[in-house]
Amino acid sequence: MFETRVLNCIMKYNMISNGDKIVVAVSGGPDSMSLLNVLINLKEKYDIELFVAHVNHMIREVADSETKYVEEFCKEKNVPCFIKKVNVPKIADEEKISTEEAGRNERYKFFEEVFNQVGANKIAIAHNKNDNAETVLMNIMRGTGPSGIKGIEAVRDNKFIRPLIEIDRLEIEKYCEECNLNPKFDESNNENIYTRNKIRNLLIPYIKKEFNPNIVDSIDRLSKLAEQEDSYIQDMLEQTYKHVLIECGKDEIILNLKLFNKEHYFMRSKILLHAIQILFGTTKGIEKVHVEDIIKLCERNVGNKFLTPNKNTKVEVGKGKIRISKI
Repeated sequence: MFETRVLNCIMKYNMISNGDKIVVAVSGGPDSMSLLNVLINLKEKYDIELFVAHVNHMIREVADSETKYVEEFCKEKNVPCFIKKVNVPKIADEEKISTEEAGRNERYKFFEEVFNQVGANKIAIAHNKNDNAETVLMNIMRGTGPSGIKGIEAVRDNKFIRPLIEIDRLEIEKYCEECNLNPKFDESNNENIYTRNKIRNLLIPYIKKEFNPNIVDSIDRLSKLAEQEDSYIQDMLEQTYKHVLIECGKDEIILNLKLFNKEHYFMRSKILLHAIQILFGTTKGIEKVHVEDIIKLCERNVGNKFLTPNKNTKVEVGKGKIRISKI
């Protein structure tokens, strides 16, 4: 039943095609071990190649035993296994970031390394339904916009796939028991130091007890609705952006001021962020107040005016054009 549900999720989101070469992110915990086991059982059905990527964060004393466990499991199942030891606490200290963020950065960096080394076309991550609910709640508390409510995407960039995204954590642990996988449990997940752990161990159980025992399913439905709406908005944004676009170059993007001002305020803000994303590859450093100031500048359109929302970006308005350029 478990593997059928995972297969249904794979088919629903068209995650895997025949002949895919998939890097599977495996920590040794219940989520990643169940994902790996299911994909191994699907190898013949899809004629896929699997490659395991495991990162030892060098945080806990038992990390080496988890690495050995993953290594031996892969050897038994005849799956190539790539292992990297990274001193995450040291990196976190040097870069002045949390160990949680440093660990995530190093994991994804290694996944990409293995991905390129083996010539893969997919990276499978073991996020589940509970992870998604935790992410949505965490985003809400950080003050997210509508896009943050959609949580963890089942498929991202047609590259990252999450076959367990519709599976509950309890179902995963039960499957591990039935298959005698004997996964390693990260005891740090029980320490309420990180925000995610507090949400997982304190907030969600409290909501389940006092308000809604099915809160995880409720948040899952909300995130799916948000994802559908976001997809529709993105389609509309692409069409509207092309409509107002005059020129797109390496160092600047020029928009039609008159057509831009005719759009709804919401769409104008989306167009600006979209243009900046295309130009710089990120919208980091562009805050809500910057977007508001640019829109006001476009509305007034008195003479040639410009803004520099950050040290890299210049926005000029004049002669019927909005010119967004690199400084």
